[in-house]
Amino acid sequence: MSNTLTKIRMFTIADFKEEEQWLREMHRMGWKLFSMSPPCIFQFERCEPEDVVYQLDFRNRRDGDGSSYRQIFRDCGWEYVDSCLSFHYFRKPVTEMEGEEEIFSDNTSRAELLGRIWKCRMMPIFVIFFGCLLPQIHSSISGEVPLDAFFVLFCVLFFLYFRLIIHVGVKFYRMRRSLE
Repeated sequence: MSNTLTKIRMFTIADFKEEEQWLREMHRMGWKLFSMSPPCIFQFERCEPEDVVYQLDFRNRRDGDGSSYRQIFRDCGWEYVDSCLSFHYFRKPVTEMEGEEEIFSDNTSRAELLGRIWKCRMMPIFVIFFGCLLPQIHSSISGEVPLDAFFVLFCVLFFLYFRLIIHVGVKFYRMRRSLE
């Protein structure tokens, strides 16, 4: 029986709470995360089943990869696991928790996390959506550019981006409202 397990699981940037829960369940089943690779490849190694809380933080490379950044979490008992696309993965056994099962202990820091994710991940999606896709589709529909395979491609991308924007926007809105 293998001591490692690779799983492919898709989470959007707004699904980080679901990702934390899934990682906790995997650890309860005896698989602890040791590596994460883009876009959605999780690598686990066999361990003793244990209830371990996983938490994600989002920091740009310039302010999230330093040893002082990780030391802050170590000082609070959180073990650094890995980083992927500016998300940093930490874990801590429930037995070592002192009442609070989250890195972010107040609504202000939780709101700041949501703001960082929104600014660094959603703003580029809006630029692509409004700067590239919509003008191309408008040109094709108005007859300036002939309808062809590119039009179909841009329509597919339009609907994918539109769905992503709605999904992420609704989830972020609900998370923000829950913090108020």
